[in-house]
Amino acid sequence: MLGIASAELVLFFLTLNTAVLAILAATAIAFAVGYIDDSRAMPGWFKPAALCAAALPIVLLHAHGDHLNLVFGSAFIPLLYIPLIFVIIPVVGNTINSIDVLNGVASGFIIISSIPLLAATAIFGSIEVFLAGLPLFFAAIAFFRYHKYPSRIFPGDSGALLLGVMYGALAIAGKSEIIGVVALIPAVLNSFLFLSSVKRIIEHRQVRSRPVVILDDNRLAASKDPSAPITLVRLIVSEGPLSEKETSNKIFKLAIISAILAFATIAIQYVMM
Repeated sequence: MLGIASAELVLFFLTLNTAVLAILAATAIAFAVGYIDDSRAMPGWFKPAALCAAALPIVLLHAHGDHLNLVFGSAFIPLLYIPLIFVIIPVVGNTINSIDVLNGVASGFIIISSIPLLAATAIFGSIEVFLAGLPLFFAAIAFFRYHKYPSRIFPGDSGALLLGVMYGALAIAGKSEIIGVVALIPAVLNSFLFLSSVKRIIEHRQVRSRPVVILDDNRLAASKDPSAPITLVRLIVSEGPLSEKETSNKIFKLAIISAILAFATIAIQYVMM
């Protein structure tokens, strides 16, 4: 957090762009929310509700537009867009947090997803917001070096929420919301599968039956318990047991496919401008 904050503050004082300050403030609030959740057991509703506070700097500093850039044009929704921000930030933050179940996945996923997002921000947003996104990308690369399998450090909720909320804030400030979502499709699918199977917002530690089990040889296998939540990892290992590294690599391959789709979305949107 300190490295990202230092880079963003330097950029803000050089450019005086309030969008940079809004991104930093949203990221700092997300880190604080995650730190609280790491420090004590909070109920399932805490993170989604508390992350609404991370959306406030984006709204108060007007680091957003009035148009939602769609694939085949844009929609002018000045009144609807503000409530949408209070949905996007908690959802993206918790989406990255939810996929942080294996060594290196959260940081690796952000590295891959950030590439099309940064490209879209440079094209549809501003150079200042693009530069504000570089600390996220390089911080994720530096973190992944120690987070990848076998992991020597773990992000916890504070790190995962920081990555997710900063990604969401960049997508909003960079006018690249749809592209940001396309790049996150596997993570979004994971959250959707989990929520649709448990049918309520709960913490992963509150789940009684785990979606995957660890075999004697340390490979991951899909749980045979019908009450176990459905997750992306459970689907991946449903065809047969895999090592944690093999499972992570399959998730990264899905992320790469989504990044390619995001670049295709950028091309279509650019042509339709």
